Formats: sequence, C-alpha cells, structure tokens
Amino acid sequence: MISDRDIAGKIKCILTDVDGVLSDGKLYYDSTGAETKTFHVRDGYGIKAWMNAGLHFGIITARHSDALTRRAKELGIEHVVQSSSDKWQSATEMMTSMNVTADEVCYIGDDVPDITVMRRVALAAAPDDASIDAREAAHWITRLPGGAGAVRELIERLMRAGNSWPSVSKDPPC
Repeated sequence: MISDRDIAGKIKCILTDVDGVLSDGKLYYDSTGAETKTFHVRDGYGIKAWMNAGLHFGIITARHSDALTRRAKELGIEHVVQSSSDKWQSATEMMTSMNVTADEVCYIGDDVPDITVMRRVALAAAPDDASIDAREAAHWITRLPGGAGAVRELIERLMRAGNSWPSVSKDPPC
C-alpha cells in the first residue's frame, strides 16, 4: 500500500469541481431568479494554505455562477473554467498553463462528469456524499460531504503528509 507521504510528495496541483464539492450541490435561487451558492470557509482556508505553499489550484465546472466568480476572486484562484463541456479537455489546458502533468495532479469530484478526469490523474478524491460511481473511481474519499469542508480535509491530509501544513504558531494564510 502506498502511504499518504508517498502520494503527497508528487502532488503539485489540485483541481476541483464545484457543485457537490466546494458547494453542497443544491441549487438555490433568490426571489429575482439569481443563483446563490454557499461555500465553506474552511475550504477557503485550505485553498489559501495550499496556494501559499507555492502549489497550484484550479476549478473546473460545467455550470456558470457569478457566486463562484466572486469566491474564486476572494481566494485569489486564477485558474477557473466555468461552463466546461469537456472537463478532461479543460483539465489538460489548465495543467499545461500550470506546467504540471497528470502524474502531479489530484482531482476531487462528486459525480459522473468528473470521472473522466478522476481516472487520468495521480490521485482521485471524492466527498463522502459523492455518487456511487465517483466514489468507486476515487482513491481517497473524504469523511466530510461536499460543501462542508471536504476540500479542506483533502488539502490538510496532503499537506500534513508532506509536512507542509501551516503551524498553528505561525500566522494563518488568510
């Protein structure tokens, strides 16, 4: 069995889906018909810690959301593809722009459209409440569900295995 430390040592980039991973997967519409989403602050902390360690982070989603645009900007995430009709193509283009290979990438997804990427990267992860197919494609399944800190859990596991999780004695990355 390969240890977390062995896996963590080669991961330089995390790519993620949004609905069902960074959010709870539910679609919310306000009284004007505008879509809203909720994001967990712990995911944000983890993403900032990951990027502050000099590692790459990207988002690929089949939907478009102004809420996601805002959250990505707040966190300083530069690599975001919305309205992706082919997640593997989007992932390939993103990896090229980040100068990483699939052997250095972790992807976290929760449903069938994510599996094409999950099957081609070094580490595939899924939230606890992911679809059966996504969980079967995953190497790691988080204890937490999507939208409830699953991305933070993944990041913290990778960074702790690589001894790069921020010390509580240091200032936080956010």
